[in-house]
Order: sequence, then structure tokens, then C-alpha cells
Amino acid sequence: MPIVTDARPYHHGRLREALVDAGLALARAEGPDAVVLRAASRAAAVSHNAAYRHFADRDELLRAVAERCMSRLALVMEQRQDALEPDPDPAARALSRIDAVGRAYLEFAATEPGWFRTAFAVPDKVNSFGPGEGVGARGLSPYALLGAGLDDLVEVGVLPAERRPGAEYAAWSAVHGLAMLFNDGPLRDLPDTERAVATQIVLDVVARGL
Repeated sequence: MPIVTDARPYHHGRLREALVDAGLALARAEGPDAVVLRAASRAAAVSHNAAYRHFADRDELLRAVAERCMSRLALVMEQRQDALEPDPDPAARALSRIDAVGRAYLEFAATEPGWFRTAFAVPDKVNSFGPGEGVGARGLSPYALLGAGLDDLVEVGVLPAERRPGAEYAAWSAVHGLAMLFNDGPLRDLPDTERAVATQIVLDVVARGL
């Protein structure tokens, strides 16, 4: 499903938003390295000096753009969960929702590689998002959506409660690693049919491990 940017014409009073929108477009096309104040200022049709009224340096702009990219990842996860067919079996339903989170993650990485890379390119000095940042329509970040899915597995008896702590790390690492192998690693030239097989194997292994 295509993802639409927040492209809106700049007008007085929303320069910060215009710069972030410009940075988002740069990130989508070329990844995090393209998100620089001068380029964003040029795209927003304002002076370079004007950008410094809202961002002290490039790292602050990159952080704001990365937060937007993380929000888009959360939205795709929510969309994939919402598109699931109703299932009367609580266990099957909970497993399907976790599966949808993983597939949405891989889909986002494949269809929006620039945004995907940027979402995880937050500079060291501002390396975390605060409450309400990087979230989807439900107010949850991708990490929180994964956590909520794991909590559901415990609730329906699929995941033993004693194995719940830290399960996010294993699940996230497996799917993120596959995404990186597809995007930038030795699996980047894998045919679509083989990608589908690899995706199914990894998600199955994660589910069995849980």
C-alpha cells in the first residue's frame, strides 16, 4: 500500500513543519544522509539562516524526520493488523496480529527503504523518542505495538508469562536482521518468491521461539 507524505505548501507560521516535510521527502528519496538543513531549506524555499530558528543543527532536523519515519512504520503495522480477517479463536487471532507486525515491518523496509533507514538513524546525542513521538494512530510506537502483541500472546496462553520479559529483543532482532539482509546485504538480489519463503521461515521461527 503506498504511503502518502505530508506535503503541504509552506506558509508563514509553520516553517518548522515545512522543513520537516522537506526532510521527509529527502529521506524518502535518498535516506538519512540526504537530510541536511541546507537542502531542506532550499526545498522549503526559505533561507538557510531561517532554518536555524527551529533547528540548532542538522542532528535536530534528522531527529525530527526520523520520528516521522518511525510514525509511518507504526501506521503500516496498524493498517496490516486492521486488515486481518476476524478470527473467533483468541490464540490464532493473537498470533495473526504478531505476524502482521512482522510482515508490516518487512514491507515498510522493502517499499520505503529511505524512510526505513532514516527511522533508525537518530543521532547519538538525541537517540531516543519521548512519549507521543514516533507513534501511530493508537499512540503506540512500533516497539510498543510489538510489546502489546506479545502481551496478548500471554493473555491467551500462547506465550508462558515467565518467557515474556525481553521477548521483544529476540523478535525485533530477527525481523530487523532480515530486513537489513534484504535491503543492504547479500539477500538484496533474492527473487520475490525466495524472499517470501525467507520471510515465512523467519516469522515461523520467531513464533515457535515464543
